[in-house]
Amino acid sequence: MTAGQTVGRSAAEAVIVFDGVCALCSRWVRFLLRFDTRGRYRFAAMQGAQGRALLQAHGLDPEDPTSFLLLDAGRAWTDTDAIIRVLTGLGGAWRLLGVLRWVPRGLRDHAYRALARNRYRWFGRHDTCFLPTPEQAVRFLD
Repeated sequence: MTAGQTVGRSAAEAVIVFDGVCALCSRWVRFLLRFDTRGRYRFAAMQGAQGRALLQAHGLDPEDPTSFLLLDAGRAWTDTDAIIRVLTGLGGAWRLLGVLRWVPRGLRDHAYRALARNRYRWFGRHDTCFLPTPEQAVRFLD
């Protein structure tokens, strides 16, 4: 799948599929919950039924996810294109990170995949998925 591929989801809904047992990924979600003050992003753990289905629907293996998936504006974004889009979507000063698009995508994605392959070893793994607070729970699909 290529960045920006059209998908059959509502254009008003931005969904991030993340690895719920990955310590780094859980920190990423907590970061977004803190800085996404407009509540733009919703989340689906890849271990849940909806997260798994979204990964499969976009050609990603939920048993070995080395790609980051964002569904936004009726399109699917993966890897560093997705990460940059999420960060710039936070608005404000975060939009400045859009300059990262100037780094060749192959180079960005190569570095990201090295991180993704080693994320458990470098950052750890939880026995269970990240559990949101009751206030945050409305932003999670599963």
